[in-house]
Amino acid sequence: MSNNWEMVIGLEVHAQLNTSSKLFSSSPNQFGSEPNENVNFIDSGMPGMLPVMNFACIEMAIKTGFALNFNINKYSVFERKNYFYPDLPQGYQISQFEFPILTEGFINIDNEGNQKKIRIERAHLEQDAGKSIHDIDPKCSFIDLNRVGTPLLEIVSYPDLSSAEEVVSYMSSLRQVLMYIDVCDGNMQEGSLRADVNLSVRKKGGELGTRCEIKNLNSFKFIRQAIEYEFKRQIDVIESGGKIEQNTMLFDTSTGETRAMRSKEFSHDYRYFPDPDLLPVNLTQDQIDKVKTSVGELPQDKLDKFIKDYNVDKDIAKIITVEKQNAILFEKMISETDVKPKFIAAWLVGDIFAFIKENNLEVSSLNEKTKEITDLLKLVSDDVISNKAGKEILPKVLNGQGKPSDIVKELGLEQVSDSGELEKIIDEALIGEEENISKFQGGSDRVLGYFVGKCLKATKGKGNPKLINKILLERLKN
Repeated sequence: MSNNWEMVIGLEVHAQLNTSSKLFSSSPNQFGSEPNENVNFIDSGMPGMLPVMNFACIEMAIKTGFALNFNINKYSVFERKNYFYPDLPQGYQISQFEFPILTEGFINIDNEGNQKKIRIERAHLEQDAGKSIHDIDPKCSFIDLNRVGTPLLEIVSYPDLSSAEEVVSYMSSLRQVLMYIDVCDGNMQEGSLRADVNLSVRKKGGELGTRCEIKNLNSFKFIRQAIEYEFKRQIDVIESGGKIEQNTMLFDTSTGETRAMRSKEFSHDYRYFPDPDLLPVNLTQDQIDKVKTSVGELPQDKLDKFIKDYNVDKDIAKIITVEKQNAILFEKMISETDVKPKFIAAWLVGDIFAFIKENNLEVSSLNEKTKEITDLLKLVSDDVISNKAGKEILPKVLNGQGKPSDIVKELGLEQVSDSGELEKIIDEALIGEEENISKFQGGSDRVLGYFVGKCLKATKGKGNPKLINKILLERLKN
């Protein structure tokens, strides 16, 4: 039974770096171009073409080193990883093996409400391969070399993960950090961030089993499905008397099953050796320190600040900080008004995010509308209009239909907050209500809601509910 077994997981995460050009050539590093449009003589492996290192990739690796608590190695070496694929025109991949740029890092993840430290063995720079396309013609395969030479940072964890939930938490935390420091755009659908999952099973507390590697998982959903299926598959094989073969696996998203692609290679199969066309990387402390200043606030820093400094509820703060653009929008809004950040945060994760989702917008598209948004929230916060009216006006403001104050006047949505006027309305509402008044004075709080509703009806919904409540309580207690 599976409850007698546990899974042991380590991840190899490939993060595509946010550079304008490739790792060793001047070709554009961009997604969505026509096939083979972003390819030059270096990318295509033409004889005599020499790679030239893009130092921006080194700087991004250093930023990642600071963000993920790595040792940043001043000395690192690019090596040739030899294997033959049709979409690898050089016949080798330039990577780092013996001397990577980053070693021994860690990241803390949320594990059922508690923090768990996940150790990261290394992170190294390497170039991506191209793409083989098999579904255009039944008799031919096509090669797109646009991706060849794209700069990747491969982040390799220790086998510290023990469930699909932990893996998803690790991946989402890693993605969040990389996006905050502008190293990777985190777009998993486009392949900017993808994971190879190394999974083995063992009896609880027993020795490590034989691992299988599930390649190129590019969504949290598929990661979870692949892990759960492979866990069960390995247990079934062992319990039926079989033996786990060390294979490289593919995950079939249509069936939800893993299947063997090839036997798993060992490092010596790749015949690593230092690339003779590239000098070792020798960093100075000044170069490292210069990059450190550009790291900025990390997600945990933002979360702590929003909770402690702005008094935002933890769950709401987590929603805001999950994406960098969310945090940017929130901080821009609170900088433009004296409305309490907690009040703004509640509106942001509620109606504003709902509007963004419904209209398929980017969060950043609202950065130019923060003044109008905060003006509206000021009207609600100051009880000029009701919360309900604010919700009614918000889509109009976000769609650029005018200033909040003008829309309020146009629709006649200003609240009645004149104490004298409300006192008259309340006094009239209490006439003939001796029985209900007695009930309230006898301890029936439900009666208060009845009176509030009656007063709001008398004001055609424009009465300030807070002020009505206050005046009513004064009247009913006397």
